[in-house]
Amino acid sequence: MICVALPGLAVSTDQGQLTGQGLEGIYRAGRRVLARCQVRVAGREPLVVQARMTSADRARFIGTLRVTPHGGPDPDVVVERTRSADGTERITLRSAATRPLRLPVEVALGTDLADLGAIASGTVGPELSASVHDSGLRWSGAHGASCVTATPPPADALASAGLLRWDFDVPPGGSVSVELKARLEGAGPVRPATSPVAPAQATGDDPRVEPLLATSVEDLQALLVRDPAHPSDTHLAAGAPWRCGLAPAEALAAARMALPLGTRLAAGTLRVLARSQITGEGPRTGMIPGPRRDAGAHLPPSCTGTEATLLFPVLLAEARRWGLPEQDAEELLPTAERCLSWLLATVGDGPYLRDPQPGGPVRCETQAHAHRAALLGADLLDAYGRPGGGQLREWALALRAAFRQDFWTDDPGGGRPMAALTSDGRPVPQLCATTAHLLDTGLLGGGEMAPGLLDKVRTGQLVRLLASPVMDSGWGLRGLAADEAGHNPFGHRNGAVRVHETAIAVAGMAAAGHEKEAGALLRGLLAAAEAFDHRLPEMYAGEQRGEAGVPLPHPAACRPAATAAAAGVLLLTMPAGVRPDAPAGTVTLRPLPSAPLGEIVLTGLRVAGAPFSVRVSRLGLAMVEEASDGLQLGA
Repeated sequence: MICVALPGLAVSTDQGQLTGQGLEGIYRAGRRVLARCQVRVAGREPLVVQARMTSADRARFIGTLRVTPHGGPDPDVVVERTRSADGTERITLRSAATRPLRLPVEVALGTDLADLGAIASGTVGPELSASVHDSGLRWSGAHGASCVTATPPPADALASAGLLRWDFDVPPGGSVSVELKARLEGAGPVRPATSPVAPAQATGDDPRVEPLLATSVEDLQALLVRDPAHPSDTHLAAGAPWRCGLAPAEALAAARMALPLGTRLAAGTLRVLARSQITGEGPRTGMIPGPRRDAGAHLPPSCTGTEATLLFPVLLAEARRWGLPEQDAEELLPTAERCLSWLLATVGDGPYLRDPQPGGPVRCETQAHAHRAALLGADLLDAYGRPGGGQLREWALALRAAFRQDFWTDDPGGGRPMAALTSDGRPVPQLCATTAHLLDTGLLGGGEMAPGLLDKVRTGQLVRLLASPVMDSGWGLRGLAADEAGHNPFGHRNGAVRVHETAIAVAGMAAAGHEKEAGALLRGLLAAAEAFDHRLPEMYAGEQRGEAGVPLPHPAACRPAATAAAAGVLLLTMPAGVRPDAPAGTVTLRPLPSAPLGEIVLTGLRVAGAPFSVRVSRLGLAMVEEASDGLQLGA
């Protein structure tokens, strides 16, 4: 159970006690502020009968005790613990006894001030020695100091045992509370002052849509991180507990899927990454740097910096369509121009964008990202009267022709796109979920989607492949087809379901007119979300769905994760087909006629900086119920 309000985390089991085992503890900025917090009442630990998340940043545990001698089997004390990601824990004891109770309460505390990475690798040292400090205890080590303060102050504080003690007199039916606050000394405020994410809501025939959107919005807010040097700019961390820092490609992808919640998150993310862009001379000039990422059994690790550099102009162009203020767009335009210049300089006279490392392959999804960046980037440059749009379109046209010739292999089943070409031109023919990016073409003006790398016939064939049993697990797309060598249901890119790619496939299928297949994948993800209490992890095992089964969690998955939370927004807004063009003052609706979720009402979205609400009927008809006064409905 992971409570998140970055940079704060609280990781607990469903037993409520923090024992210091595994990842348990209170964290701040990746350091374990408190490892142990064990409560005993009248010498015994409460029996936990319920544990649940009450919000993205808070968990609640209910325990019971029987303290009255010869009182029968019924508990007469209820112990409620509410634990928050900001390091606050409130312990409340409620008596159901018929006579006054004297309840001794002990809280055993301890920490190692270990780094999260060291904890994950099992290389932590022993707990630190405590000292009595300010109504509580304090620990100090080579990496800083933390403390826990208690309200009311304890009757006894034993540093040698790491123990705080109280003696409470509780009347019949009465209650008492203790509040503990754990903090890392010298740390600043936990949360941004205001959230850039609109608190949108969903209701409808399908009871899963309301909690999924609510949880997705909560998780996006919980994963917000401020740029320390520019506190007004926020971006999303990749996920908790493993990746609480900035991952450029994931931050951009999540901000893009979350555009229906407003453009402020996109603006902050773009500004943060613009400051990281490589300048000066050299082949990497114009890139947004990013780490390498595992690409599965058949390809070397990929460069997320390439993906981020191509996503930057795409997010800027689409955010402008959703209503990004012109002042923000003009400020960020030079960075986008440098990204596009890097693209053209890197491809040179050839049609393909290769991996940056020597001998790197030509990846299918990279060409899809590059093609989309070229077309949306050209559209963006034209809008501001900047040169270069024509050259980008010419290259995109050449890429389309070459890709359709080189990246498609025919077979008796209708053919398939290849995952990649090696540096010497050999095909990598495995069927992977990364081909879903070929369906994601991007939004142009007037509600039109940009053309894709595949023609209509081959797009339909790709949709059929992705919807086939070897790819669709029933819970979402496997990273690698089940009949391919090297398939592993738990493999990051070798068979696990990655929520982001499945959501991209759903939206792309719907936009291409394949709503039956889109609806099937959508319903599979909704079923998975329900099994995960509507908090989708970044990935889970690609085991085949059975009648009574549930998806298997992946032990290394972040949950919450930025791309998974944002995917929830994309999935639920997709049936309405909202395609804004704020510069033109229009919004076009392309709802799915099959209405795969039945009637759905989305309120509190943002288009052109104003609240936007839309209703989709059971007949697949969409109606705008709230919008900016200056926004007209497009054809």
